[in-house]
Amino acid sequence: MSFVDRVVVEVHGGGGGDGASSFARFKFKAKGGPDGGDGGNGGSVYVRAEANFATLLDYRYRTSWKAERGGHGKGKNMTGPSRDDVIMPVPPGTLIIDDATGETLGEVMRAGDQVLVAKGGRGGRGNARFTSATHQAPREWEEGTPGEERRLAFVLKLIADVGLVGEPNAGKSTLLSVISAARPKIADYPFTTLEPNLGVAGLSGSRSFVVADIPGIIEGAHAGKGLGLRFLQHVERTRLLAFLVPLDSPDPQAVFDQLRREVALYSDVLATKPYLVILSKGDLLPEGDPVPELVAPDARMVVTISSVSGHGLEPLKESLWSAVQEIRAEDAEEEPWSPSDEDDAAEAADIPDPFTDESAASDDE
Repeated sequence: MSFVDRVVVEVHGGGGGDGASSFARFKFKAKGGPDGGDGGNGGSVYVRAEANFATLLDYRYRTSWKAERGGHGKGKNMTGPSRDDVIMPVPPGTLIIDDATGETLGEVMRAGDQVLVAKGGRGGRGNARFTSATHQAPREWEEGTPGEERRLAFVLKLIADVGLVGEPNAGKSTLLSVISAARPKIADYPFTTLEPNLGVAGLSGSRSFVVADIPGIIEGAHAGKGLGLRFLQHVERTRLLAFLVPLDSPDPQAVFDQLRREVALYSDVLATKPYLVILSKGDLLPEGDPVPELVAPDARMVVTISSVSGHGLEPLKESLWSAVQEIRAEDAEEEPWSPSDEDDAAEAADIPDPFTDESAASDDE
């Protein structure tokens, strides 16, 4: 699964349809009263988090999203058809930014969260709307209002449930390839992984979670050494850290301590993020030798596996699934994001009809 964590797109709300200027026609009367209908409302554009989306890759190939314009009004007081809203699906954990101003419009952190990003235009009034006691044959009509247009940047904040963290050649890519359908590049030299690879680990009962193979972390990474800061940013956007410590290392404890240190020095968020330890390459441990005991304070668990022989992989997947479920439940209990402005807050919840508010009704009366 290719990884894309930032894209720029253009969004266009549909313009409102024009009102009609028309007069009723009867068999024995050349011109009756005004009967021009209103134009229909244009569609709006919303960004919605979808659980089955993991990256922003699709937006590299489709960078413009436009809702349809409302239909024009017609005679016989026929209102033009209003158009459907356009929904832009993104992964949960996506930040939405106005690319021109840098303003943060919102973020969709959980599946189902949505934000209005381009409001559709209102349909114009037909000439029947302008009738009064002193103006019984109006010809005037209104054009529909244009829809909003914006250039947006989507930034993916949360890229995976589990982030595999380890030194170069720790076996992260190999592990990802055997617990999911991902096929990352694997070779015996440092920094084979130059960007995060994503894989979906599946279990029985239609259960699954997303795993990210984070490029190798070396000493000094928090200060930008090696492939440095960008990769630690990716680690920050996972729910659970899984530190890979290869058992063919001369000092597994030192490897783990260094990884924890680099992660903690990068940010306080990473320092407190839940984690577990995976002792990898168990097949390289000499037969009869005990598995080294690791001091890992606050680790949810320490497991030993071999990606080559398959030893411990199924229990590992079950353990990861359980941990991810616990963290998802904890996240769900937190207060979700909502804009400070009351009008924006309404837009960020269920899709409203922006044309049935009281102000709109009073304009048409």
